[in-house]
Amino acid sequence: MSRRVPVLADNIARQIAEPGSLLDVGCGDGGVSAAVVQRVAGLQAQGIDVLARRRCAIPMQTYDGRRFPFADRSFDFVLFTDVLHHTPDPLALLREARRVARRGILIKDHLCESRWDDRVLRVMDWVGNRPHGIVLPYNYWSGRQWRAAWTELGLAPVQYSTRLDLYPAVFRPLFETGLHFLVRLEPAC
Repeated sequence: MSRRVPVLADNIARQIAEPGSLLDVGCGDGGVSAAVVQRVAGLQAQGIDVLARRRCAIPMQTYDGRRFPFADRSFDFVLFTDVLHHTPDPLALLREARRVARRGILIKDHLCESRWDDRVLRVMDWVGNRPHGIVLPYNYWSGRQWRAAWTELGLAPVQYSTRLDLYPAVFRPLFETGLHFLVRLEPAC
């Protein structure tokens, strides 16, 4: 976990790299967004989550897990970091992100293309989230499902990466190869 936050923040900061406002959906303790803010001059972060942590590194409020408590086009960017696979309806949350985002949506999540991928992702999810009481529906999508959702919402990837280097090199063949992606989506022309 000590490696995860700075590596994720570096990857996300490269995809934003411009000042503005960021809504972190499912922000947890706010550590990732706080680290991104340190890397992007002029970026301000606000978090929402269904569970309130005792301490959060960014301003945060709870919400019902369905409707974001903000007006249309309230934020420049909306960020989901390993959140959408914890929801029963990722498309509904993506619609909300589309509604409140002015410039783009960033998603760090998983790709599940096989039974093996599903098993590995379930173990990773259980180890990383069960101690925090996070709901684990194991709702992993394939690349085809992600692309269909983006198309349905009129979004197009402008930056996409599956090489995030989240784990030390010795663990990458098992826990990283093809399982993670980070994308910046913007309205399609």
